[in-house]
Amino acid sequence: MKMVQAVIKHTKLDAVQKALTAIDVHGITLTESKGFGRQKGHTEVYRGVEYQVRFLPKVKIEVATPDEKLEAVLEAIQSAARTGEIGDGKIFVFDLKDVIRIRTGERGTEAI
Repeated sequence: MKMVQAVIKHTKLDAVQKALTAIDVHGITLTESKGFGRQKGHTEVYRGVEYQVRFLPKVKIEVATPDEKLEAVLEAIQSAARTGEIGDGKIFVFDLKDVIRIRTGERGTEAI
């Protein structure tokens, strides 16, 4: 099993969710986050005063998936989140040792 963590633009969240639902992934966790990469932030003007925004708003989604579905999940996220511009985000993949569904006690892939 794998844990897929993707940091994407807010504007791409609906597209990513639809792409994951289309490949039968129904459970995701969403976290509002801020960060920067190569963009290094940007400058904004508010009431005539210019200021530097260093941490840009992003969305972090997490998806637990069986190994055999990993490539489909990665492709769905990439194709739905890609704009071709700097700041599209990153995808991280971690090994997942175990999953336990609290309500039923199911373990492993049955709990996903």
